[in-house]
Amino acid sequence: MAKKTTVSVNVTPLHDRVIVKADAAEQKTAGGIIIPDTAKEKPQRGIVVAAGSGKKDEPMTVNTGDTVLYGKYAGTDITIEGVDYLIMRESDILAII
Repeated sequence: MAKKTTVSVNVTPLHDRVIVKADAAEQKTAGGIIIPDTAKEKPQRGIVVAAGSGKKDEPMTVNTGDTVLYGKYAGTDITIEGVDYLIMRESDILAII
């Protein structure tokens, strides 16, 4: 099971939306080759830093601190207090790690 980390933001997402702090992109390949910035892929893994209350008939299944996998183009980039996050619907999350 992945280690849970807590990060605090002073924004509360509405309904079934979550705010995710994306993990850093890989700097090197397994063979030790350094990846230039132009070739790096967008991370597809992150930590939930805030979660909404869910829909009326559907409670949230992810919680703050969960490490999640999401689609490559999921969510909208936002900046809160100089830090980049993604805000997305819970349905865009593919798995909890």
